Amino acid sequence: MILYTSVELPTHLPQLSHQSRLMLMGSCFATHIGMRLTEAKFRCEVNPYGVLYNPLSISAALREMMDGKQYTESDIYYDRECWHSPMHHGDFSAASVEETLRRINGRLSDAREALQSLDCLLLTLGTAWVYEDKETGYIVGNCHKRPEKCFRRRKLSVGEVTDEYTVLMARLLELRPDLQVIFTVSPIRHVRDGMHANQLSKATLLLAIENLQQRFPAHVFYFPAYELVLDELRDYRFYADDLVHPSEVAVGYVWERFTQACFAQETLHIIEECKNISRMLQHRPFHPESEEYKRFLGQIVLKIDRLNGKCPYLDFKKERELCHTQLNR
Repeated sequence: MILYTSVELPTHLPQLSHQSRLMLMGSCFATHIGMRLTEAKFRCEVNPYGVLYNPLSISAALREMMDGKQYTESDIYYDRECWHSPMHHGDFSAASVEETLRRINGRLSDAREALQSLDCLLLTLGTAWVYEDKETGYIVGNCHKRPEKCFRRRKLSVGEVTDEYTVLMARLLELRPDLQVIFTVSPIRHVRDGMHANQLSKATLLLAIENLQQRFPAHVFYFPAYELVLDELRDYRFYADDLVHPSEVAVGYVWERFTQACFAQETLHIIEECKNISRMLQHRPFHPESEEYKRFLGQIVLKIDRLNGKCPYLDFKKERELCHTQLNR
């Protein structure tokens, strides 16, 4: 008996490995998947501007990276006792100009460096609705709770998104000719738009991605995270308490399907070894100064050494330091 509608995964998605250099940008769903990739020891840059929902803000952020943008005081504004960037999430806001710019430019520098050697870009689009600042005419990445009267709200067309990303892809491929871009559409519903408007928004994004796949068949791919949550997990028990965001179980399920589609068996084996080391490090001993626990730590170091011997590109610096600190107590 089949109790759910199965979503067929694409068979031609890029095969990622721990040697791949990745960047994830977009909605908070990109952050969730990025965190799992980071925990699995992939080399990835995750949301260097913080969460971004609309495709034009994501595109603008990538352009700033390629243009060598350096933020100054003229790019930010003061409101409600903090300095904010209209392009960045509130995590970058701070009480002083200096701290805000330090946070922004620090991440921007890291992202710009990562872009120079990038193998795969994973973009999660959240909504086709955008907010234009009435004073500047620019589409903002974050309103930072400013009054709605400050903005003009509109829905992007399929053509606008397609044209913007056609030009963007040309620039990205000039920088990285072998770059692969995996698009996803966030399963998070923007209910404040209204359910019908949310569906129109998601449809706009899906149609634009389809156009881009046709224009760049060797470089643009689509992973059906949206469909997996809406069809295979069609039940509110797979949502958080707000009934909008996917639950941790749902995110874990999509992650599993992603690994099935994009990772070879060898990569899955390395992920499992990394998880095993992480689980061992989470062990809390009753007697941390005992010889038994020190032998246990020695086993962890030995596992790291063996895995690094096979995969020298894996970064276990923090884990090694933790073990050595405990061993030298």
